[in-house]
Parts: sequence; structure tokens; C-alpha cells
Amino acid sequence: MPGYSGFSAGGTGRRAAAGLVAVVLVSGCAHVNRDELHAELDQIRVEIRQGDERLGAEIQNLERRMESTIASLERDLRALQGEFEVAVDRFESAIRFSAPVHFAFDDATVRDADRVILDRFADVVRGFYGNALITVEGFTDPSGSVEYNQRLGEARATAVMEYLAGAGIPTSRMRAVSYGADPDRQVIPGAQGPGEVGWQNRRVAMVIDFSGAMGTPPLALQSGAGSRQN
Repeated sequence: MPGYSGFSAGGTGRRAAAGLVAVVLVSGCAHVNRDELHAELDQIRVEIRQGDERLGAEIQNLERRMESTIASLERDLRALQGEFEVAVDRFESAIRFSAPVHFAFDDATVRDADRVILDRFADVVRGFYGNALITVEGFTDPSGSVEYNQRLGEARATAVMEYLAGAGIPTSRMRAVSYGADPDRQVIPGAQGPGEVGWQNRRVAMVIDFSGAMGTPPLALQSGAGSRQN
């Protein structure tokens, strides 16, 4: 995505503002022609207004480019719905891609069956990641303790992030976070292993964010009962 180059307008505004301050100081320290002073002040005000207008126009152009990029990415990701059972959620400046990437009970290994969708995901986003941050979210079923689920969710997210790095997405543009068994994010509330039961909750999701300022997910650990692992 093209970089932002709106500093020229801001620089003009700052220079004009500095000029305005200088004129005011001079007017207070020496005898000056008031007509010339007012004319110079009016010119500085015009330059400040023009600088603000240019800056506003560049911001609008940046927002339009970002919207176009996100819309194109969303379209390409939705095209995968015909081949894979994926869900694409659009936000103001981000997209969440929930792919059918699941894990065995008490395991953080990327399955061979899931490599195809991850490869396709990487193919799509390579041309769009530019200034975007890709967050891989890891989840577990609720059968283990809160602490263990938090660690396991992070291990699953890290495993997927490392696989995507091998598929050509720079690690500098990715991060792994864990939601563990967060009850608000379970696909089937309460479903848990061992065995195949609860496999829907043992998953990852990918968020592609173009705002450059993603919030930090809730990662605080709390004491949990039980020692079973999922």
C-alpha cells in the first residue's frame, strides 16, 4: 500500500505559524507599518489555511487508497469460500479470516490437511500486507486450566505464524496472540475433548489490520481449576 506523504502540507502550516509568531513579536518590539503588518498577517493566514486544506486532501486520498486495498483483499479472501469453509468478517480497517485450521487435542502441530488453506491464504495476502499487521489468534477448547489453555493457544498461533513465514510473509509483519478458551470466542460453547469432541474450538483465526495500531488482546492469566490439557 503506498506510503503517506502528507508532511509537506504540515510543514507549510508550521512555517506559516512560525512566521505569524515572528510578525507578532516584531510588532511588539519595533515600530512597523500597520498596513504592511496586516497584509503579512493575512498572507500567513492564507498559507496556513491552504496547508490545512492540502493536508486534509492527502489524508482523504490515503483513506480512499486504504479502503480500496481492504475491499480488494476482502474480495479475494471471500473467493476462497467456494473451496474452503471460511468466514470473513470486515471491520473498519481490518479483516478477520477464520479458516478451517484446527488442531488435535493437546497439540499445536499444523496438520498436513490444513497446509493447503494456509498456502492459499498466504498467496492472497502477500500482495496486500504492505503496511498491514497480521495477527494470528490461537484458541483452545475449555477442558484445561486457564493458564495451560493460554499457553497452548499461543503455541498454536505461533505454529501457524511460523508456517506463514515459510510461505513468504515476513515475521516483522505478524504477531501471535492467545485467547485460550475465552468463552466469548468459542465456536461451540463448552465443547471439549479429549478425543474429537470440541475440535471446532481448537483453532486459529487471522486478522489483517491496516490501521497500524491494533489493540492488545486480553492476555491476563487467571488461576483455573483442573489440570487436563486440550
